[in-house]
Amino acid sequence: MTAITTIRIDHAALPDPLNLKDHDTAARMIEVILRDEGIAAAASDVISHIKIEVPTTQLAAASTVLASLQLI
Repeated sequence: MTAITTIRIDHAALPDPLNLKDHDTAARMIEVILRDEGIAAAASDVISHIKIEVPTTQLAAASTVLASLQLI
């Protein structure tokens, strides 16, 4: 079994160009960026935030990518 870590990013914290009216699109863009970096991520829009799930073993790599996007 793989341990999963969930990262939550408030909609209001999304920087341009991810600060879209369509939060589903922002979630898909984040997921694609993480996957392009080799991270097995799943991102989705939840009522008040973007939820990103990554294997805990890839948390450091995901954090680096998210920091480069100014999301964390």
